[in-house]
Amino acid sequence: MVARLPLFVLIVWVAALAMLGPALLAAGTGDYRTARAFFFGTLLSAIVAGLVAIATGGQRSANLMRGQLVTLLAAYTVLPLLLALPFYVSLPRVGFLNAWFEMVSAITTTGATIFDSPGQLPRPLHFWRAIVGWLGGLMVWVIAVGIFAPLVIGGFEVRGVGSRAEAARYAYTGGETDPGDRLARYAARLTPVYVALTGILWLALTAAGEVPFVALCHAMAVLSTSGISPVGGISGATSGVVGEGLILLFFVFALSRLTFSRGMRGEDRVPLRRDPELRLGALLILLVPALLFLRHFLAAPGAGAPDQTALQSLRAIWGALFTVASFLTTTGFESRHWLGAADWSGLNTPGLLLVGLALIGGGIATTAGGVKLLRIYALYVHGRREVERLVHPSSVGGSGSEARHMRREGAQIAWVFFMLFAISIAATMVLLALTGLPFEVSMVLTVSALSTTGPLAQVAAEVPISFAGIPEAAKVIVAGAMVLGRLEALVLIALLNPEFWRR
Repeated sequence: MVARLPLFVLIVWVAALAMLGPALLAAGTGDYRTARAFFFGTLLSAIVAGLVAIATGGQRSANLMRGQLVTLLAAYTVLPLLLALPFYVSLPRVGFLNAWFEMVSAITTTGATIFDSPGQLPRPLHFWRAIVGWLGGLMVWVIAVGIFAPLVIGGFEVRGVGSRAEAARYAYTGGETDPGDRLARYAARLTPVYVALTGILWLALTAAGEVPFVALCHAMAVLSTSGISPVGGISGATSGVVGEGLILLFFVFALSRLTFSRGMRGEDRVPLRRDPELRLGALLILLVPALLFLRHFLAAPGAGAPDQTALQSLRAIWGALFTVASFLTTTGFESRHWLGAADWSGLNTPGLLLVGLALIGGGIATTAGGVKLLRIYALYVHGRREVERLVHPSSVGGSGSEARHMRREGAQIAWVFFMLFAISIAATMVLLALTGLPFEVSMVLTVSALSTTGPLAQVAAEVPISFAGIPEAAKVIVAGAMVLGRLEALVLIALLNPEFWRR
């Protein structure tokens, strides 16, 4: 019965239940104003969702594809208005627009914030941002395999998992099972995995010497790739390099969906060691730090700090390795040794390297943003095949039907998406420039929003960019870019298809 309720109602009920976490934390610390705000927010959200459930009476849209995609759009635009209410009531001086911006940033797992100093927010509000970001990551996992995979969008079109006929049948008739049952089944399978991984990382960080509350927020930020931290990032943590090493291990879940969703949609055919996303991600994580390290000797002798010891060199390598992996997965955590790595490389603008990594992003159907590794891989194999045909015009490409699909249709749709992503960057930069922002600031904020890598604004530019200092119109534009980056342009274009709105 619950599975047949509208998806938006279920999402609001989950959000209402999540508000009890900050309420209990605030009550335990004596902040009763914040506790009342979140408790009444729970009641308001539950009542509103209940009224919507009664009004709809279990009805659902005749066009399932349209109904579910519209629900996802509402979850990233309308739901933050409800999530921002207790935030605003707890801290009225922030303003409702800024509270809404914080919630859009959190639920899209971007992690951008208008608070330049962690001390500006009380602990319950830090916890609320972390919870919303964590739930946003879980929602991405569920909708990716429950909605995007059967519709063959969201990156699945590159590999060709499923078929166009299956997508059309699912869009208009519900496919083989009820869509509510399908989402409930995938949620039941993925939620325990998501919770267990978060709990394991939380315990591991706590054992490494981290404060339990900070460890929990960082664990939720890593699994959701939101980069939300109550202490300003990993550099402010007490777990040190051991904590960074533990976090680095969990970045793998943002590089490949096969690490947590094996067996769903017939994806167990590919061994994990042969997964192109994981292999390409690992190559970038190893290659980029190696190039940064070698550049000190090959192109910039003497550019680093004088008298570098072996220990300082190892710290520089580790800082580059961790930061590259963090921004490739669009988490945005900066290693405490990143500045040393940047000085060692001799680059004048090392932040631009992180911009490029964030644009590439992680794996499809993961919480990472960006263009995604599988699309980059599809363009690579297509280019490699074209070079082979130039050398041997009569050669025949093998590796099976799936590989042929990736080299042809997959590469074509990947290129289309890449062009749409580039157009989105240009359009967003123009809109931000119209609000009076300089070119460099507009570029960094645009990439930060569309790749859902909020902390990029602090490290990509020569001078850290504050979201609090941009005009209100720019905040609305950046929030819209966050939603566009999370849902992807192809999903929004599908919503604009006139056939979706015909009976």
